[in-house]
Amino acid sequence: MKKLLNTLFVTLQGSSVVKEGENVVVREGDEVRLRVPVHGLGGLVTFGQVWCSPQLLFLCAERGVGVSFLSVNGRFLARVAGPVCGNVLLRRTQYRWADDPERSASIARDMITGKLANARQVLLRARRDHGEKTNAPALEQAALRLEDCITRLPGVGTLDELRGIEGEGGNVYFGAFDALITAKEPTFRFTTRSRRPPLDPVNCLLSFLYTLLAHDARSALEGVGLDPAVGFLHRDRPGRSSLALDLMEELRPVLADRVALSLINLGQVRARDFRTEEGGAVFLTDDARKQVLVAYQKRKQEEILHPFLKERVEVGLLCHVQALLLTRHIRGDLDGYPAFLWR
Repeated sequence: MKKLLNTLFVTLQGSSVVKEGENVVVREGDEVRLRVPVHGLGGLVTFGQVWCSPQLLFLCAERGVGVSFLSVNGRFLARVAGPVCGNVLLRRTQYRWADDPERSASIARDMITGKLANARQVLLRARRDHGEKTNAPALEQAALRLEDCITRLPGVGTLDELRGIEGEGGNVYFGAFDALITAKEPTFRFTTRSRRPPLDPVNCLLSFLYTLLAHDARSALEGVGLDPAVGFLHRDRPGRSSLALDLMEELRPVLADRVALSLINLGQVRARDFRTEEGGAVFLTDDARKQVLVAYQKRKQEEILHPFLKERVEVGLLCHVQALLLTRHIRGDLDGYPAFLWR
């Protein structure tokens, strides 16, 4: 099993990241703020005005450490990676399958099943663990509607029909999302999903965590030799990592939504941790962003039993495991793609 490597997030504005021997060093002026061995890193993500030396980029490329550049507010800008691993035959098969409506629909169906099943599990677990603090009837009703969506998926044959059920399930899930929030602070009331830009603190948290998850999904796909830009559920669009978005769908409730809910319900983020810009866009403050990054990394270190492998794996390895299972399906080693189903 692949070892869970750390992702280094650099948020210190005006800092520089340089190579010193086999180490990645973060400097603020002449002061060394952090020094980590490159062999312990799986990725490097910078936010805003952070400079990376050419020598550091060369080292990361040689060692398979992807470097992603994000705006200070978490919007993806660019990514630097080394030579593509895997073989061309795998990618050629991926491209052929992406052009085949039936094969695309088959994989998309499995991914949507995982997405809706995991969303349903989030609702049921909240009702079980915090029933007295939540709107239990609303959660139960939403869970029943998601179950209905899941049971209809096997009888659907086209991508458009599958996307229709996915959209219906997403509306049901986010329609009940406010019932998952037990914090009494009015700041964290949730009415609807908004993005580009997020218009309230809850959407701000979700969008930021989804950006982090997208980085992990893309890195995992590149690591197994697949092309992150060519998806099955999400179709080709210039500049979009469609397969990474595919892979994210079943993992959003487990890896991102639960982190956001924990931060809110445990009072780890408050109204003062968000700022609203002219036009209504809501963003995290610098200190709050660091707190979210720490919570995300802690979540990735937790262990769960993988339902298909029947092995305990760290949550942070789920992107890699699912990318590997997708590769095995495309190669013909598995009859279908086993989506991750959270228990």
